[in-house]
Amino acid sequence: MDQAQSSQQDAQSAPVCYRHPGRETGVRCTRCERPICPECMVSASVGFQCPECVRDAVGTGHAPGASRPRTIAGGTVTADPRLLTKILIGINLAVFVLVQIRPLVLYDLVLRGEWPPASLAPTEGVVAGEWYRLVTSMFTHEAIWHIAFNMLSLWWLGGPLEAALGRARFLALYLISGLTGGALTYLLASPTTASLGASGAIFGLFGATAVLMRRLNYDLRPVVVLLAINLIFTFTWANIAWQAHIGGLVGGLVIGYAMVHAPRERRALVQYGVCALTLVVVVGVTLLRTAQLS
Repeated sequence: MDQAQSSQQDAQSAPVCYRHPGRETGVRCTRCERPICPECMVSASVGFQCPECVRDAVGTGHAPGASRPRTIAGGTVTADPRLLTKILIGINLAVFVLVQIRPLVLYDLVLRGEWPPASLAPTEGVVAGEWYRLVTSMFTHEAIWHIAFNMLSLWWLGGPLEAALGRARFLALYLISGLTGGALTYLLASPTTASLGASGAIFGLFGATAVLMRRLNYDLRPVVVLLAINLIFTFTWANIAWQAHIGGLVGGLVIGYAMVHAPRERRALVQYGVCALTLVVVVGVTLLRTAQLS
């Protein structure tokens, strides 16, 4: 009897989303009071609502199509909340296959400050004006274990974040986090060392996930433990660009905070303003390092 009562109390203390039974949540729809997870949360004037209540416009007197449902960050709720995550994974896989077929393409995509070394007059690299490497390196992998780990992380972190932020905000978070990681790598790493991989962007997703979970009063321990393990690998394994990981993490924390804490009345201005300022920092760091190496 005592065991049954204890189990019942545990169940009551950890409700699950009514649309995704496997996800525990502490948030309820302000209209129907059913538990909802981040993927199902629609930002309302007070609290959050479930997609069904928003779609049916329960108790508002408005037609169902009068207003579009919004995520916690103000993005539009979409039919496929993982579409961009799937596209990003697809791009990474396509580039990986291309590199396997034509290995020499790899040298045109990786992040490299300058090559050959300065004493031999640089002919390629960011210092020579090839800024595109800050972007292409984010989608480039050489080893199967590298892309497998990064794509699993992107699927695990990207889907919930895309659902919570909306597509445009999620894409901005992903790309700018990757760029901050690339810029810090360019600034601190040896200019002749090649860097590649989506790890900077992935660490940005880690940072934003922690901010979002904190905002929703979720248990932070799982993501903190996983992040700690990844940081241990970052600083103990050889041939890992720790600068990309730390730069991406900082970028994700900053942008993620702006996304979920921006005041409603000027939400877009704050969110995209922070994104723009972060890009200004990326450009400034890149120009500074280029001046040092020139």
